[in-house]
Amino acid sequence: MSLEDKDLLSIQEVRSLIKQAKKAQSQFAKFTPEAIDKTVKHVAKSALKSSESLAKLASEETGFGKWRDKLEKNKLASEGVYNSIKDMKTIGIINEDKESKVIEIGTPVGVIAGLVPSTNPTSTVIYKALISLKAGNGIIFSPHPSAKKCIAKTVEILREAIEEMGAPKELIGCMTVLTMEGTQELMKHKDVSLILATGGSAMVKSAYSSGTPALGVGPGNVPAYIEESADIKMAISRIFASKTFDNGTICASEQSIVTDESISDEVKRELKNQGGYFLTGKKLEKVVRVMERPNGGMNPKIVGKTAEAIAAMAGIDIPENTKVLICEEKGVGEDYPFSKEKLTALLGFYTVKDWEEGCELCFKLLENGGLGHTLSIHSQNEEIIREFALKKPVSRFLVNTPSSQGAVGLSTNLAPSFTLGCGAIGGSATSDNVTPMNLINIRRMAYGVNDLGINPQEINKKNDNKDVDIELITKMVMEQLKKIQ
Repeated sequence: MSLEDKDLLSIQEVRSLIKQAKKAQSQFAKFTPEAIDKTVKHVAKSALKSSESLAKLASEETGFGKWRDKLEKNKLASEGVYNSIKDMKTIGIINEDKESKVIEIGTPVGVIAGLVPSTNPTSTVIYKALISLKAGNGIIFSPHPSAKKCIAKTVEILREAIEEMGAPKELIGCMTVLTMEGTQELMKHKDVSLILATGGSAMVKSAYSSGTPALGVGPGNVPAYIEESADIKMAISRIFASKTFDNGTICASEQSIVTDESISDEVKRELKNQGGYFLTGKKLEKVVRVMERPNGGMNPKIVGKTAEAIAAMAGIDIPENTKVLICEEKGVGEDYPFSKEKLTALLGFYTVKDWEEGCELCFKLLENGGLGHTLSIHSQNEEIIREFALKKPVSRFLVNTPSSQGAVGLSTNLAPSFTLGCGAIGGSATSDNVTPMNLINIRRMAYGVNDLGINPQEINKKNDNKDVDIELITKMVMEQLKKIQ
């Protein structure tokens, strides 16, 4: 088919998917909250059963990361997310404050557009489907082209599970004819109520400029600060556990280490002991040439690769069992490649005089493509930890934990999520780990508790139990409003 034909087919497919999803969602909206919960539980169980096969399929198709780590992501997206959301009240009366006489009623937003990245394809689909269903919504996925097979298979499994519970399988849809025009149609269509955007900056910006309400995720240039009171061995172990988890494909993975001058040498020794290799000279130059595009952007060919694979691409030798390639970077910005986001086994390294200078440097790193996302700190000094937390423009401030696992809720009690909001400072509509509560409208029913100074006895007296004097009521209300103003 010609390109024009493909565009038209893609647009038509999207329109059909939206029409089907809208009809299915209107039927699903009639389900009781209990029936919705049973459906969500069954879908989560079905996803969990297929989590290993889907992990292998995703790793094989995309070439990113490790299937065993993708398995852990799939487990979190199914079992972990379900356990986190199962007791949430999302539809119907979700809160009743008898004292203030306000009742909150949750209602679905409708049909959601789910944009899916290639780095976490199957886990993102499972997670977004579950939180959408829990909120009574339908969802249509726009897959990343390099992950379309594993995404389509995941959707197939979820649709079968939905149908087994007596709900319309069209609640979940997936584009198969992939074009930019089709995705644009999905995002801008009048019957799509909300966009859940996870992926590159350009795609997220496109979602926000579509005219449809959107929840997007910005880039995560995450600094990891090792303060002088930290357990250094444990800190490096946590950082490497995070950075090598699925080969760094989670946007919350550490991108640079910042440490105090007083412990810098000890930190370097421990990095080397645990599998870090410091690049210098010609080896560093060769790695820089393969890690960036001519325009300064990250080379997608290095994403989710091991240190060994990157070294082979660069044509350099590195010691056996090297886990992460490290560069002692001299500055922050466009001319310093290791100061940027690197979704792979690469880390920048910085030494600072003290925690105050470390605080300033972490801020500069966040400004260089990570505002609003995540920062991690390794320290035993609660005063410094709190100073960092109060000053840093991030939505997740992680203490003594692997950043990747901590941000998505694997090693912390944050809500399990694969859509990590970055707040207004990061260009996002939310700073939450997105949950079903972000995917509902809340109707508030409020009873009158103040008659604005109106005295019913005076009204009754003047009218002598006849028709209410409208002029008197209006006058009294206006007088009371003037007092309030």
